[in-house]
Amino acid sequence: MIRGFFRLVGLLLLAGGFIFMVYDGARWVADQSLQFTQFGQFWNDIHQSSQQAFRAWVESKAPWLWTSVIRVVLEQPVFAVLGVAGILLMLVFRPRKPLIGYSRG
Repeated sequence: MIRGFFRLVGLLLLAGGFIFMVYDGARWVADQSLQFTQFGQFWNDIHQSSQQAFRAWVESKAPWLWTSVIRVVLEQPVFAVLGVAGILLMLVFRPRKPLIGYSRG
């Protein structure tokens, strides 16, 4: 059951990534300039204080992690971050292959 839930979350993340790809593409057609929405900007638009609290928490635990990993992720396009996260969840929680020649009955 938990596997199905995480696969659903992965599918929703993939759908969100696709939506942001269409959004950025429509903005490119309208403005004639290719500008991707950054994940950090999107997070600020949703809930700015949570990003600041997360930064303070990470910097208190491991300051190198913020500059080397998380900041790089926050600078990536939203569709890429959501798409990769969705694909990872779909792959990690995929259904098991049935065993051939073995019955569970």
